[in-house]
This record gives sequence, structure tokens and C-alpha cells, in this order.
Amino acid sequence: MSSIEINLQGQVALVTGGSRGIGRAIALRLAQAGANVAINYLRQRTAAEETVAAIRALGRQALAIRANVGEHEAIEEMVEEIKKEYGRLDILVSNAASGVLKPALELTEKHWHWTMDINAGTLLPLTQHTVPLMGERGGHIIAVSSLGSVRAIPNYAAVGASKAALESLVRHLALELAPKKISVNAVSAGVVDTDALSHFPNREQLLNHSAERTPTGRLTTPEDVADAVLFLCSGLSAQIQGQTIVIDGGYSITG
Repeated sequence: MSSIEINLQGQVALVTGGSRGIGRAIALRLAQAGANVAINYLRQRTAAEETVAAIRALGRQALAIRANVGEHEAIEEMVEEIKKEYGRLDILVSNAASGVLKPALELTEKHWHWTMDINAGTLLPLTQHTVPLMGERGGHIIAVSSLGSVRAIPNYAAVGASKAALESLVRHLALELAPKKISVNAVSAGVVDTDALSHFPNREQLLNHSAERTPTGRLTTPEDVADAVLFLCSGLSAQIQGQTIVIDGGYSITG
């Protein structure tokens, strides 16, 4: 029996928020499987350049594009740059995220709209602009969510609501795009120790509590999430459409 290998040779991927953390791990994993990768960043130019260098060290083409994905015009310009550079796109990973961590009663209208626009609203224009580059070949769209979409977490009201909206949009896009041979899914990570977690006032408590409650006995890593994304970009996931895959070592099943 021949071995099974995920081969993305010749394909092109775009990973938003791809300079650090989970986004970087995803970009590198796709490159390891053979894809050329464009990463989007906003502020972390040095980190973006380091990620590009790491991708090129794997023998793949790489491109770093600075763009605020909360602005529709910036998304259009970013996709146009990818079109000029590669002429195609096969994989879109919507990973860039932001948000305000405050109790619900302290949220302002600006806090709410900023969080919703970045975490949920971005996926729609990204999809609208990238689908034409997928053409008749089809492709894969993956959004990065979090357990806050279905669980109540202190100070996470705005972000949790935005992630729930994101997962709903994934289902509706999946319904529309499946006939075009485009799969649309989401990955939802448990507690992952990245720079983003440093914004939580109870970071250490979250890490310790999660490690204690996770059946596998360890925290989820960015590479764990990247492995799930790679699977969803492969033919092995052909009949998975509109789903949210949870990567948390069993944390969410423990009540």
C-alpha cells in the first residue's frame, strides 16, 4: 500500500495575520507541503520578513503584504498584488484578528464595531475578492475561530460574538461555494500560548486552568492548529464543508 502524502506543490496560499503565532505556523506548514505563500501583516514588519525568509528557506516563493484587512479597499489591493505576482490563489486562510477585551457593560459602540468588523466582517470581502482567482479549479477557504464562539469567557463578549458570527458566515459561504468546488470551513483552537494571550489580564490563570483540564495533558500549540488547516486544504477533507473543527486536546468536552 502506498503512503499518503499531502502535496500542495504549485498551489498559492494567502494567510492573513501570517507573521506571528498561529498564522505563522499555518504559513510554514503550507509551505512545507509545497505551497507558495503570501502572508499579510499590519504592524509587525520584522516578524513578517522573518516568516518570509523561513518560507523561502523551504524552497518556496513567499510574499509579505502590509494591509489593514479591516478596510475593504486594502483587501482589494492586496488580492490584486497576489494576482500580479502569482496569477492564481488556491487557499485563503482568514486568521487576522483583533478585538476589545472588556466586560459587556463597558463596551462602547466603537469597541463593538471594531471587533465585529475585523473578526467576522473581513471574511466576506476576502472571499469575494479571492474566489475569482480560484477559478474553475476550486480551492479552500479556512477561517480561524476560537472556543469563545460557543462558550462564555470573562471579558470576551465582543470577541466571542464576532467569532460566532464568523462561524455562521462560514456555513453560509460553504453552501454557496460548494458547487464551485471551493470548501469553506473553520478551525477553532483551545487556549494557545501566543502573543495574543498577553492581552488577557488573567493570562497565567487561563494557561494553568486549561492545562489542568485538557485530557491530552498539554496546551494546544500553533502547530496543532496548522496541522488541522493543512488537512482541510487536502483531498482527504473532500466531504468536509461548512464545519468548525475544534483543536483543543479535549478541553471543551470536559464541561
